[in-house]
Amino acid sequence: MQVSPAVENRSNPTHPAPSPTGLIIEPDAPGRIAGYGPIAVIDIGSNSVRLVVYERMARSPTPLFNEKVLAGLGEGVATSRRLSDASVDKALSALRRFAALCRQIGVVELSVLATAATREAENGSKFIAKVREICGCDVTVLTGPAEAHYAALGVVDGFEVPEGVAGDLGGGSLELTNVRGTRVGDGETFPLGGLRLKNDSGGDLKAAKKIARAALENSKALQHMEGRTFYAIGGTWRSIAKLHMRQTGYPLHVMHGYTLETERSRDFLKSLYRQPVASIDSIDAVSKQRQPLLAYGGLVLSELVRAGKPARIVISALGLREGFLYSRLPAEEQEKNALIAAARELCFLRSRSPAHSEELIAWTGDAMKALGIDETKEEERLRAASCLLADIGWRAHPDYRGEQSLNIIAHAGFVGVDHPGRAYLGLSVYYRHSGLSDDELGPGLREIVPTRYKERARALAAIFRVAYLVSASMPGVVPRTALRRTDNELQLVLPPDLSELAGGRLETRLKQLAALVGLESRIVIEG
Repeated sequence: MQVSPAVENRSNPTHPAPSPTGLIIEPDAPGRIAGYGPIAVIDIGSNSVRLVVYERMARSPTPLFNEKVLAGLGEGVATSRRLSDASVDKALSALRRFAALCRQIGVVELSVLATAATREAENGSKFIAKVREICGCDVTVLTGPAEAHYAALGVVDGFEVPEGVAGDLGGGSLELTNVRGTRVGDGETFPLGGLRLKNDSGGDLKAAKKIARAALENSKALQHMEGRTFYAIGGTWRSIAKLHMRQTGYPLHVMHGYTLETERSRDFLKSLYRQPVASIDSIDAVSKQRQPLLAYGGLVLSELVRAGKPARIVISALGLREGFLYSRLPAEEQEKNALIAAARELCFLRSRSPAHSEELIAWTGDAMKALGIDETKEEERLRAASCLLADIGWRAHPDYRGEQSLNIIAHAGFVGVDHPGRAYLGLSVYYRHSGLSDDELGPGLREIVPTRYKERARALAAIFRVAYLVSASMPGVVPRTALRRTDNELQLVLPPDLSELAGGRLETRLKQLAALVGLESRIVIEG
């Protein structure tokens, strides 16, 4: 489906103008980044039909719109070999709405992907023909291995150097793929999707368990999973993670990167299929539409853990759709770091000077060395992202800049970062605005951030507090200055033409920074 880009209103740039279709077209939207887009993907699965519209084609694409309908196309396909009339009508109705939304949003390219149910049904080709007519574009009916491949690429897209097995559980099938960094193995597909397993077992959970165990017995991917990470993809597994969050009182309600240590989660997974759904603690955390398949999702995950012995289960919010888009990126875009790319976009949209934020990356690195604080490669990456995010809260009231920045960063749609890393990013900017004390910081993020990260976040914030007083957030200043250590003294070196920047407030901030590592402090004019 090709939708023409909106025509710019050049006659009056301050007011929207009606397009030829009668829609209102904004001449400029400063809160969005220009590029090839909007682009959209419709994923026609065995349980749900979902539309996601992304701002543009990018390394870390931002969703503009996201909607799903649980059509249940896979219900009964294994036995009848047909898509039911009711599920087809529901799916086509959703697709008509989705096509209209794409026109309304101004989508320039639409991709439609169809998975297990349409692939297996005798009337699948007839359904696809109607989808093609509604959407006005070709429909890609994926094979099982292709589903597995794109789902695994979603993990490559969403995690920093993933190492383990990607598993995508849909309504009709389960796909497993070995992943090592950017290398993706051959995918396997199993008839263990929630709807399929429910139908094949006749709703008997004991029978379903036997079916799952037998199917997974000879999985090649699971033979290489012991001690590694299992990346769980799919709505049912996200619902399970959401339930676990509620039961444990987990403080960060971000699904991507949520981790369950397998040894600690065995009893939790068994509880999902050993008791009636209605009696599960905090079951209201899961939507009523998802609840009927929760037991089957828990059962399959439990069998995967038993057979593969992973060290941990990590939830991936990215899967088939994102992997498909990632596969279409040029190699140079694929090589970009997803977290840094997303932080750079937010910096561009919200900071006073993106150039100044970029300058801070090298300057804070030198400052860390001057302080004698060592960093791992991952900590260097997190520090770079923090520099890009350090000024995104400047428009807020001064009393709330720290709190607002912390909330934006901790809950941002970032990928390529785990939850402790999110805490590092948020705390470094919080401390920058609110001071280096924890007195007003709630217990939430402190529960998931390692002591080492917290110490480095505080040190980075103290460096920010010096840098921003020197630069006033303007570019071209901090590269002309330096933090230098001599014996037991930390010196801030300013060139003569910047000597008037020295003063009591800057001296106090420098003293606070030096005190973190037990040093004296002094401002030095040189050059």
